[in-house]
Amino acid sequence: MVPLTVGAIGVVFGDIGTSPLYAFREALGQAASDGLYREEILGVMSLMLWALILIVTVKYVIFLMRADNEGEGGVLALLALARRGTTRGAALVTGLGAIGAALFYGDAIITPSLSVLSAVEGLKTLPGTDGLFTENRILAISIAILVGLFAIQSRGTATVAKLFGPVCIVWFLAIGALGAYHIMDGPGIIAAFLPWHAVEFIATHGVLGLFVLGAVFLTVTGAEALTADMGHFGKAPIRIGWTVLVFPALALNYLGQGAFAIKVLAHSPNAGRHFENIDWFFRMIPDAVRLPMVLLATAATIIASQAVITGAFSLTQQAMQLGLLPRLFIRQTSEGHAGQIYIPSVNWALLIGVVALALGFRSSSAMAAAYGIAVTGTMVITCCLAFVVIHRRWAWSLPLSAAVILPFLLIDLLFFGANILRVVEGGWVPLTIAAGILLLIGTWVRGRRMVATLEREDALPMADMARALSARPPKRVEGVAIYLTSNNELTPHALLHNIKHNHVLHAHNYVTTVRTLSKPYCDPAARVELIKIDDNFSSIALRYGFMESPQVRDDLIGVIPGADRASFFIGRNSLAPASDQGMPAWQDILFIALHRNAADPTDYFNIPPNRVIELGSQYAI
Repeated sequence: MVPLTVGAIGVVFGDIGTSPLYAFREALGQAASDGLYREEILGVMSLMLWALILIVTVKYVIFLMRADNEGEGGVLALLALARRGTTRGAALVTGLGAIGAALFYGDAIITPSLSVLSAVEGLKTLPGTDGLFTENRILAISIAILVGLFAIQSRGTATVAKLFGPVCIVWFLAIGALGAYHIMDGPGIIAAFLPWHAVEFIATHGVLGLFVLGAVFLTVTGAEALTADMGHFGKAPIRIGWTVLVFPALALNYLGQGAFAIKVLAHSPNAGRHFENIDWFFRMIPDAVRLPMVLLATAATIIASQAVITGAFSLTQQAMQLGLLPRLFIRQTSEGHAGQIYIPSVNWALLIGVVALALGFRSSSAMAAAYGIAVTGTMVITCCLAFVVIHRRWAWSLPLSAAVILPFLLIDLLFFGANILRVVEGGWVPLTIAAGILLLIGTWVRGRRMVATLEREDALPMADMARALSARPPKRVEGVAIYLTSNNELTPHALLHNIKHNHVLHAHNYVTTVRTLSKPYCDPAARVELIKIDDNFSSIALRYGFMESPQVRDDLIGVIPGADRASFFIGRNSLAPASDQGMPAWQDILFIALHRNAADPTDYFNIPPNRVIELGSQYAI
């Protein structure tokens, strides 16, 4: 349990653990736009603490971690669980999952830029360095760190990841001690635990209160990781890490920043009229240890960024397995851990987005406005999918399901509405990214459905084909032929083309389909299902969970004699746009481009290239 808890602290809490670098600064900056009073600092702090209590502790740690898909969590794991057994509204459920996945990519691009920039900006607060660390130099250092981080992904992070837990433990202990040290600057800040300070602030500040609420949400960014990483560590280690170390450290640090701000306010001659918002986290660090804390903060933000990058790889793999995205090349970076993967196209796309954001916004404060929308949107989607799960899968009554989910949903919608107000300040960025990803998902899903329909229209049932070939057998050749197809009840086009052009049939023929289950992992005993059609043909179903990578040849070796020397026949369709049917022309072109650039089935299904024969048809879509 202890090693898992240490690992969870390093991976799960990296994002939310670096929020103290900027969350209080941004929330107080909004509140101080028309002057600042002590009671307002107390109100902002109360909002932050209760956001941590209600959203992270109650919603995620206590409730949503129960809605797991055989140990796995996250928006697509919830989608797979919600789709299991769902008939009515299946398209709506899939659409919600697609939106949640699209919003995650917006978050994945912003998190590394914002977190690393906010840490490196601490260099500006070092004593005796006035004017040395300019905005351009801070930006250059941040981009260099980010480029280096993405560049090492291809080598795997298993060795470095062993340091994540200990480094993050040191980080949480340090920020907790720092906050505790400063609480005596304004002991009255402890009253922020009384919820009416938060309620009063929102009730008395009108539209400004909503802007503050949008910034307060930065306190809980990264909460989704608590469920998304359940499969790696389990529920208990994550709950222990949050309760014993992470939440106390965060609460102490925020309280310390609030107390420090009250002390500064008390000595400000412009209290109530004008108040200069400063970098509270770094300014309250004693000069003697500020440089080590800047370096520790930078290490913590690198770890947080690594967790988001790894999450993007995992989410992409799940999306491919669930049919939401085209196949992409995946490389395993660890022989012992199947979950440690590297997807080059996703890695470099993220790097381009991260660097573009850093160059475009240039500071963490400017970027903070763009951060909340993607995260709040994902949380709203998670609530909706959780409702489907507890109502349909857990068989809770509709009133009880609504009574449990509705309070969480209202809180999420309140935060989402508050963040929508900041669209013009930068919130349009994650929405644009999410819209682009959603367009790709929608085009791919719709296009695949059209191609599948066209394939079925001119397909012959496999049982009929077997009878016809049994009655009039073609010339036979020795060996094993494995025909990969999406539907093993229909005759694969590769089989038809092989007989038509080569006029031969192998001695042993297996029509094989690969199916993705709505659970993360498949029981090895249920991996392969073999059904004999006749003396010439057998049907095989290979099953994989949505967290697994297909290993077709290896899994067939133990089932089919001679599978290690078999010939694999794969259908490779050629597509052309058709103006009089299907999707609009521009969407046809987009789908064809996605289809052509999808990973080779040989690589995706892990089949030896020298054993593959590709035959296909042409379709107009």
